[in-house]
Amino acid sequence: MSPPPASPGEPGTGHVLPFVAPHLRELRRRSGLTLEGAAARVGLSPAHLSRLETGQRTPSLPVLLSLARAYGTTVSDLLGEVTPASDPIVRADRMAPQEAGGWTYWRAGGSGRAMQALRLHVPYHGGGQEELVRVHPGEEWLHVTHGRLRLVLGDATHLLEVGDAAHFDSLTPHRIAADSPGGADLLFVHTLMQSGVAGLCLGEAASDRRALP
Repeated sequence: MSPPPASPGEPGTGHVLPFVAPHLRELRRRSGLTLEGAAARVGLSPAHLSRLETGQRTPSLPVLLSLARAYGTTVSDLLGEVTPASDPIVRADRMAPQEAGGWTYWRAGGSGRAMQALRLHVPYHGGGQEELVRVHPGEEWLHVTHGRLRLVLGDATHLLEVGDAAHFDSLTPHRIAADSPGGADLLFVHTLMQSGVAGLCLGEAASDRRALP
């Protein structure tokens, strides 16, 4: 029996990341959260989170970022790419590209820190609005190294060219998308939540529960 079709805003089946599904379930249970409680923290439906935990859906990178923040860990740790926190250097040959939901990233910082640093490639989707709107405590910083990026902060839309940077309070509803046919490359740093305080990841699948301007 094939898995049910993806709901609007959900990533497709694609390439399943074998380590992620059981690890997501383990982290949720370790945090003492029910499926419903954890799903509410990241703005996903319980059914969507269940599919992620059973490997029926592949999480996009924005969803991985939100789940990592909610569980107080990093995307690298979610994917089993643990680097000893005592090593301050991340060598280029250890920055292997990883893909999640069409986004490609390279780990650019160590684990066990209060922030996560990544290099990202954001694919171009023809100006569509399929990416999730995210709202969560903390800060984000990004710097465009290739292509053009569309950054939506609240009601304002900003087009960032190569060399441009943005540093903003991530409680502001925000959306990141490539605005050039070849996609966009950027350096990305965000703070991690090391407590039970949760972030929200709001998309079309959650629009019946919350509305953002």
